[in-house]
Amino acid sequence: MDLTPLISSFSIVALAEFGDKTQLAAITLSTRYKPPYVFLGALFAVYLVDGISVLAGITIATFIPIFWINLGSGIAFIMFGILTLHSKDVDAIKVKNQKLSLITPFSLIALMELGDKTQVTVIALAAKYGTPTLIFLGIVFAYLIVMGVAVVIGSNLDKLVPIRYIRIGASVMFILFGILFLLQAITGATFP
Repeated sequence: MDLTPLISSFSIVALAEFGDKTQLAAITLSTRYKPPYVFLGALFAVYLVDGISVLAGITIATFIPIFWINLGSGIAFIMFGILTLHSKDVDAIKVKNQKLSLITPFSLIALMELGDKTQVTVIALAAKYGTPTLIFLGIVFAYLIVMGVAVVIGSNLDKLVPIRYIRIGASVMFILFGILFLLQAITGATFP
């Protein structure tokens, strides 16, 4: 059995996602929500989006134009940034105890991955190798590591930095990502 598709997808996704906006979002979400929920929500999101990409191959872009993906992502991120900025420190602690906190990481990470360079790479790998199972397994292993690292960093960040500063930093980060997504939608340019 040729493991090249598995190794290729693992290597490319792991390297592309370390320090990427998806991992930074997971770090930020881990400061606000229970780490297991962020980890599971993020994994479900990337597995869903990239799994669909593997199965859909090249045709995914014909179903959802990138303009709408970027527009929706931009609006969602700016709204989440504003809500985070206006939340009180006590609210952030209460949110950590909500069982529904799986939905927010899932939604935000799924929006971030739609049209992302990783999704495009996965589509290309699936088209090139024609082995969706091995490509998907490579993605699974890569994201287990990337999101695991993100959650560990994010869940321990509040021990080093006061929650107020984390909240402000997270808000700014989400608003900046939202602005980048809107600029991508309007100009058609791509940003890292």
